[in-house]
Amino acid sequence: MNPFLETPRLALRPFTDTEADTDRVHALHNDPEVMRFINGGRPVSRETIRAETLPRLLHDHPCFGTRGYWAAEERTTGTFLGWFEFRPPADDDPAVAELGYRLNREAWGRGYATEGSRALIRHGFTTLGVRRVTAETMTVNTRSRRVMEKSGLTCLRHFTGDWPDPIPGSEQGDVTYVLTRGDWEARRPTMDERERPPAASYDRRGCDGRTIG
Repeated sequence: MNPFLETPRLALRPFTDTEADTDRVHALHNDPEVMRFINGGRPVSRETIRAETLPRLLHDHPCFGTRGYWAAEERTTGTFLGWFEFRPPADDDPAVAELGYRLNREAWGRGYATEGSRALIRHGFTTLGVRRVTAETMTVNTRSRRVMEKSGLTCLRHFTGDWPDPIPGSEQGDVTYVLTRGDWEARRPTMDERERPPAASYDRRGCDGRTIG
């Protein structure tokens, strides 16, 4: 399958309604460490993947003319690494895109999340008509927050959402990060997927005033 987007090390392709992709997503979503800040690491059934998760991964967004989720593979080996999210909250408005990522543990600490995120942000601002990129995570999820920062987003707010089934850390709330097209264009030479943005482009203290690692 032709990739939607490529970076030096990644190929992002559309998901397929196949047993192979079902198996890949099921395994990813059943790693307790991967799901620690999503559902507390609880197991997810294959039936839930087929009935709820895959339809979301396969959904086409008319205002983008593309999917909103992409399977991430290593370009050289084709190894499945996880997925990236880059989708509009409203199907008829491309102005805002939500960024997300979920990679298997073998891919952690290798810069893949940042590399894929920067490529999607670039594509959104230059091709899809996006004007603002947002991302959210739990306050305690410092790993994900670092990816957002290295991708150029800055912390906008700390908030306490409604967790119907709380998990460890949810009592500390969540954070929203944002990057506008104007800010991205102003420092575009440093926002290439192979480069690290300057330290001044993000707030190391985060939304709640604490330094994050």
